[in-house]
Amino acid sequence: MIEARGLVQTFHTGQGKKKTEVRAVDGVDLDVAEGEVVGFLGPNGAGKTTTLRMLTTLLRPTAGSARVAGYDVVTQSEQVRRSIGYVSQVGSTFSGAQAGDEVVDHGMLYGMSRRDATARGQELFEQLDLPGLWKRRPRNMSGGQKRRLDIAMGLVHDPTLVFLDEPTTGLDPQARANLWEHIAGLRERRGATVFLTTHYLDEADALSDRIVIIDQGRIVASDTADNLKAQVAGDLVDLELASDEHVAVARDKLASVAASVQVDGRRVSGRVGRAGRAVPGLLRDLDGAGVLLDSIEVQRPTLDDVFLSLTGRSLRDAEARPEEPDAVGEPEPLETAPVVGTATSLQGADR
Repeated sequence: MIEARGLVQTFHTGQGKKKTEVRAVDGVDLDVAEGEVVGFLGPNGAGKTTTLRMLTTLLRPTAGSARVAGYDVVTQSEQVRRSIGYVSQVGSTFSGAQAGDEVVDHGMLYGMSRRDATARGQELFEQLDLPGLWKRRPRNMSGGQKRRLDIAMGLVHDPTLVFLDEPTTGLDPQARANLWEHIAGLRERRGATVFLTTHYLDEADALSDRIVIIDQGRIVASDTADNLKAQVAGDLVDLELASDEHVAVARDKLASVAASVQVDGRRVSGRVGRAGRAVPGLLRDLDGAGVLLDSIEVQRPTLDDVFLSLTGRSLRDAEARPEEPDAVGEPEPLETAPVVGTATSLQGADR
């Protein structure tokens, strides 16, 4: 469904002789199979949104090529847009319109008749837990309801591929969990391929068949969440000591089974391979040495640990270079064609 090779996007900052070229995306190769749910991860400024904009034909690549749903994003941009659904991070609803009208209008932008768009929209309202909200205005809907409305707008033309950009940002935990169920159902009920960007690690872990990690404009990992976490060297064993006097002894005992040990006050931690087998013996050694513990925690590797091991910084790290700076000579978007979140029209739509 997605095949990208050597995808590059550059921007220029500053003016005159002080112009600086920034590579927001630097040679991305990417493959997504039909029916796959892919989580696209990376810190702010890593290149996620720029890559997404190129794949959805909103930004012309500086170099490289990409085919989406079987079509070239540059030479066949209209066919790409007809084949995909795109739900942007900021949403695309007009707060003063009726929810049903928003969905119908988007369907008609894709060439659907009013009758077909209405029937399809009402079907989606039932599937996405929006019954009775057809005439409600988005400004009077909850955050979770508005995000489900955004998804309904992205699905009204029955796309084979759905792009979701930070779909649960700003939602409370209950609304997030509810929306997870609907995202998972896109493939189970509709057979859709889903390309998901998110900053929530638990979300990517729960929803994705495969995780793709991008950093500094390059793909640094692509595998299942379990396989990526298995690459991290062992489980994290964290000891909290009852007193300072036993820190050195605990450090030495943990070092006998851990690859590396860190000390922070009365906390001693290290990564231990097969911790389930090693910890009982470690506890016996600590008890025999008279070391008293306030607590012990064993944590399996997380996706954040994966990113930390690959890049030397955390996925949660908010400090990153700007992905899309105020640019001089920024590439123009591709030719206009209907896409969720735009105001473009399609000739021949039956209004």
